[in-house]
Amino acid sequence: MTSVINQFLTRVLQTLRSIVRSNRFLAMTTLSGLTALLLVVSQTWVGATGNTWQNASFPVENFQAYTSAFGYRSSPYGGGSRQFHRGLDMAAPEGSYIRNWWAGKVVEVSDNSACGTSVVIESGQWEHIYCHMQGHVERDASGRLYVIDRGGGIQIWEGQTVPAGSRIGRIGMTGRTTGPHLHWGLKYGGQWVDPALVLRAMYAQQGTASNPQISSR
Repeated sequence: MTSVINQFLTRVLQTLRSIVRSNRFLAMTTLSGLTALLLVVSQTWVGATGNTWQNASFPVENFQAYTSAFGYRSSPYGGGSRQFHRGLDMAAPEGSYIRNWWAGKVVEVSDNSACGTSVVIESGQWEHIYCHMQGHVERDASGRLYVIDRGGGIQIWEGQTVPAGSRIGRIGMTGRTTGPHLHWGLKYGGQWVDPALVLRAMYAQQGTASNPQISSR
């Protein structure tokens, strides 16, 4: 069962790469449909392997609002340009804690891009990216990198295993941002995925009515 699903996912991802090469606009406009397909297949994989999102966590404490959805949007910095936003922005008061969505391994920490102070965590085929956090990156004597937020009591190392729901940072304004929020990005099999669809699938599996209202737009 799992091998068949993996073969199907590979074909879907190959199709997306082919579309990207031939027509970038068409690729972006069809991405939501392919994302939904990937989620259906990945949920089948969840059922087939006994894995579950029951313990997955909403990533923001003191959540206030979704401020920018996944997909095309007008540039928040003006100029009238259209940009593809590869994530979901979640506003919360500055200093609010950020929680790890799903158990995994920290594969990258950084503080030298538009993403600001950021952490990337890998959970199987999933990769989750957390941007604009407080703190900065330091390097120990052996050259190993870590994010340090002394005010929040946070220290996250590259290579560290992080449980679902554990605090991995705080809402900040590092990098390129117009206000305090978490930019939360998701990839599945190396392709960007709409986090709103993932949250809907997660809450459907958890069977809870307490989830924040999720909208793709």
